[in-house]
Amino acid sequence: MKAEYRKGCRQRDSVEREEYAGARSIETRKGRERDGAIDLMERILDRDNLNRAYKQVKRNHGAPGIDGMTVEAVLPWLRENRDELLKSIRDGKYKPSPVRRKEIPKPDGSGVRKLGIPTVVDRVIQQAIAQQLQPLYEPLFSDGSYGYRPGRSAQQAIRKVKSYAEKGYAHAVEIDLSKYFDTLNHELLLNLLRQQIQDKRVIDLIKKYLKSGVVENGVRRATEEGSPQGGPLSPLLANIYLNEFDQEMKSRGVTIIRYADDIVVLAKSKRAAMRLLESSRTYLENRLKLQMNTQKSKVVSVVAQKHFKFLGFALGKNGKGVYVRVHRQSLAKAKKKLKELTSRSQGRNARQVMEKVKFYIRGWIGYFYIADMKRILQSWNEWLRRRMRMYIWKQWKKPRTKVQNLRKLGVPEWQAYQWGNTRLGYWRIAGSAILHRSVTNEKLAQAGYYDFPAQYERLRQLHSNG
Repeated sequence: MKAEYRKGCRQRDSVEREEYAGARSIETRKGRERDGAIDLMERILDRDNLNRAYKQVKRNHGAPGIDGMTVEAVLPWLRENRDELLKSIRDGKYKPSPVRRKEIPKPDGSGVRKLGIPTVVDRVIQQAIAQQLQPLYEPLFSDGSYGYRPGRSAQQAIRKVKSYAEKGYAHAVEIDLSKYFDTLNHELLLNLLRQQIQDKRVIDLIKKYLKSGVVENGVRRATEEGSPQGGPLSPLLANIYLNEFDQEMKSRGVTIIRYADDIVVLAKSKRAAMRLLESSRTYLENRLKLQMNTQKSKVVSVVAQKHFKFLGFALGKNGKGVYVRVHRQSLAKAKKKLKELTSRSQGRNARQVMEKVKFYIRGWIGYFYIADMKRILQSWNEWLRRRMRMYIWKQWKKPRTKVQNLRKLGVPEWQAYQWGNTRLGYWRIAGSAILHRSVTNEKLAQAGYYDFPAQYERLRQLHSNG
């Protein structure tokens, strides 16, 4: 009887514990719910969201922050310190590390861009925040905004400009913002975030990231403004901030295409464009507290051969209409890079050089493939083959080696001796019939030379069919 009583008590206690746990679960869930949605912080710190964030950070690689921890080393650290880390974030006690300042040259050669590299742990947390904020803000963003948004690209942005040019938008206001990412007003940005984010803990955490400071040359400096480029959250915050400008222009019926801080405002007449230049400056400087570079911000003709430039692209016009092309500065920069990669003084194996050229030009064509540049790439192809022949010729060095190699490649002995001992310069030899006959296009291809005009045509065909 006593045994049955004790058993009954244990069963009752078990049921009561389950009911209590269930009640606490419901109570906790209710505490986490507002208008039917779980608190944003809980969604950010959800295990699946954090795992997805880690995987994305790992895919992006990137250099260590000020603590020196690599992407590879962070997983064991997170496993060991996960509970303590999440508790400190929930309790509002977590303190992000300052970012490590790194300068990289700007693509157009106009100076340097300052990156702020967070620690890998902070990159994972920022990525987790961005993954939850992005769906919240996507419906609020303008159709004319293309930078750092899912399913959108620079290629789509320039194509949109082209479509407006075809509709008679012949003039553009090119807006250049001075040090945009470094000059975002924190209070303005936080107020914009508060309009959509009710979870105060998330606002406070983002504020800590904005105020975390930078370390440059071993010296820590406070950050009173800006959201340094380099962290996963920065592009989204930059879009949220400039969305105010997008929406203001939209409310005025003005056409604007924006990719991050690269902005063009379109107009059908030069007079209207000049007015838009001034009204844009007034809004950006007075309302958003940004500084417009008055020397670089200007009104240009959209299809002018030398003036209009957007994301490395330009537009042209011929008998068939408006077309996308690569801006001459972008072409010059690429050719300079190819020249550096095939420099005769680097002492690398020719196959290694061709592999580096392939890696660079594949990425370049992958970006610029929408531009009409078939003839340009064909001429580059001939030029690069000649550069490679010149490289190979120099690697043979001694006349005796040149003679031997020419003979191996099928050149008659007398001719091999004559050319192997010539005093003609490298570039001239590279363009000679003797090297074309011996170091043929087929042999270059076998050694790893990349036929990039063919790749360009394949990409064009693929996307035209798509």
